[in-house]
Amino acid sequence: MGSSSSLSTRLLALALSVSLLFTSSSGHGHSWDPYTDKAKMIHHDGPMLTGNVKLALMWYGDCGKDIKNTMRNFIKSLELPGKDHLQPQVTRWWEVVESYQAMMPGAKPGKSPKIKVEVVKQLTNKSYKHGKVLTLQAHIPILIEELTKGDTNVLPVIVAARDVSIQGLCNGKCADHLLTEDPKPSPYIIVGNPETECPEECGWPFVPAKPGSKGPVLKPPSGNMAADAMVIAFASALADAVTNPMGNGIYHENSATPMGPAAVCKGIFGPGAAPGNPGKVQTDPKTGGNFNAHGNKSKRFLLPAIWNPATKACWTL
Repeated sequence: MGSSSSLSTRLLALALSVSLLFTSSSGHGHSWDPYTDKAKMIHHDGPMLTGNVKLALMWYGDCGKDIKNTMRNFIKSLELPGKDHLQPQVTRWWEVVESYQAMMPGAKPGKSPKIKVEVVKQLTNKSYKHGKVLTLQAHIPILIEELTKGDTNVLPVIVAARDVSIQGLCNGKCADHLLTEDPKPSPYIIVGNPETECPEECGWPFVPAKPGSKGPVLKPPSGNMAADAMVIAFASALADAVTNPMGNGIYHENSATPMGPAAVCKGIFGPGAAPGNPGKVQTDPKTGGNFNAHGNKSKRFLLPAIWNPATKACWTL
C-alpha cells in the first residue's frame, strides 16, 4: 500500500504465524459488552496500513447502483470533505483511525500522517459465476485472484448482492477482514448484504432489532437500508483492517477474539446509546434520514463509534 514497497513485502515478515480467521470486524457472540466494558488497545508489534491504501472492489451479483454509489461516496468522503463544510465530517471520523499511527514504534509527535484510501479497480460479476454461497476456502481466493490478478499493492473488498451469502457473515458479523492462506497471507475484506440476509442483525438500526429490544428505528440517510447498513459494516471492517491488517497489529485482547477499534464499540452511533438504542443522531429535515456525518457531494452517512486512542473510550461524531 505504501509508495516504496508492495503490501506483501511490508507485511509478510510479520504475518507468518497468523491464522486465517483472526478477528471479528463487526461481531459479537462473546461476553464483550461495548456499553459497560472498557477496552485496552495494545500494539502487538505488527504493522498497520499507512500511506496509500488502494482498494480493489468486486461487486458480486447484482448489487445495484444505490449500494455502489453509496459505498463509493463514503470512500471518497474519507479524504474529501463536503463543499458546504457542514459538521461533523466523515474526514473527522477517519482522522481518529489515522491517529492510531501514534501508537506505532518511532511515531513522530504531532498530528498523524494522512492515510489515503482510494478505489483503483472495480469488477462486477453479475453472472454469479461461483454460485450464490461463497466459502472462504473454495471461492474467496478465486475471486481475489480474478480481482487483483496477483497485484499485492491492493486491498481486495468483496461486496455481496442481496441474494449472496458469504461464509462467516450473518453470525454476529456483517463484514469482516481476514487473511488469505499461506504461503503469502495478505488481508482482504468481505461485506455482506442485509436486505435478505439477517436484516435484524445487520440492517439495524434501520430495521427493528431482535424482539424485545427497545429503541428507535432510524431512517437510512440515503433512503436505501441495505446501502447505508453496508457502509456501517464496511467502515467498521476498514478501520479494524487498517489498524490490524495481519492480526498482530493494534487490538483489544478479548477472551474470545481480538477486537479492533470498531468492534469494541459495536452498536454505538451517538450519545446515550444502549442495547437496542443507537443513541442520539441527527435528522435530515427534508428526507427524515438519520445520520451523524456529512460527506462528499453533500451526502450523509451514519458511521459507527470507534475507540479513540486520545480519550481511551468509544467515540462518535
